[in-house]
Amino acid sequence: MRLDKFLKLSRVIKRRTVANDVCQAGRVTVNGKPAKPSVKLKVGDEVAILFGSGEVRFRVLSLQETVRKEEAASMYELIE
Repeated sequence: MRLDKFLKLSRVIKRRTVANDVCQAGRVTVNGKPAKPSVKLKVGDEVAILFGSGEVRFRVLSLQETVRKEEAASMYELIE
């Protein structure tokens, strides 16, 4: 699954266009490497996103094409 689509479906970022912009600005890394919006994610990948002065890191647990709002958070786990 594409990185920008995963960020939208998992509700880490609300809109896919915003996810695209964040990736193109170089604020997203997958497994420690800068990532473009079209990067294909796999289960177990570690994603880091720079938001303002903070950073959010999480591990991909599942890749689903459709997901309900209540189940979106089960697609990833936060890493401290």
